Amino acid sequence: MLATARDLLTEVGFESLTCEEIAVRAGVPIGTLYQYFANKYVIVCELDRQDTVGVREELAAFASEVPSLEWPNLLEKFLDHLATLWRDDPSRRAVWLAVQSTPATRATATLNERVLADQVARLLAPLTPSQVERRNMMAQVLVHTAYSLLSFSVQDGHDHDATVDELKRMLAGYLLLEESTGS
Repeated sequence: MLATARDLLTEVGFESLTCEEIAVRAGVPIGTLYQYFANKYVIVCELDRQDTVGVREELAAFASEVPSLEWPNLLEKFLDHLATLWRDDPSRRAVWLAVQSTPATRATATLNERVLADQVARLLAPLTPSQVERRNMMAQVLVHTAYSLLSFSVQDGHDHDATVDELKRMLAGYLLLEESTGS
């Protein structure tokens, strides 16, 4: 059902997405869909959670290589991986936009971003060993900025590769500044 919902969301957009159409395309009775998902908002939140789990796993792999003096190269490698996910899977942007649609879905998306930010904060600990609040804020900014610009990068009329290059420069510059000031 979720794979069907993801495909349909990409095809018709969030406003036109209906539980009835998801059930029809998935070949299940509507009651079965409602047994698991109360409405389309719950469905897109679950899709966002699935996307978050995938990124969490990638962050965990990235964390195994950090701390390292080569962290700028590792950051670039990780951002390249995320950019490929966004470029090759149009549903990521569709899901990200869908969860921005209501206060309740935004709240859920914020919780999912927070999970990623918590992981990023742990990665940033060597840069800000004594400033937990600063590190947490930096992590939230990094995650939200990356997601926003990855969404921007796959919009029609935008140069995905150029946008990703700018994202890398921006995030690396932000972290290098933090490293050099020793804050």
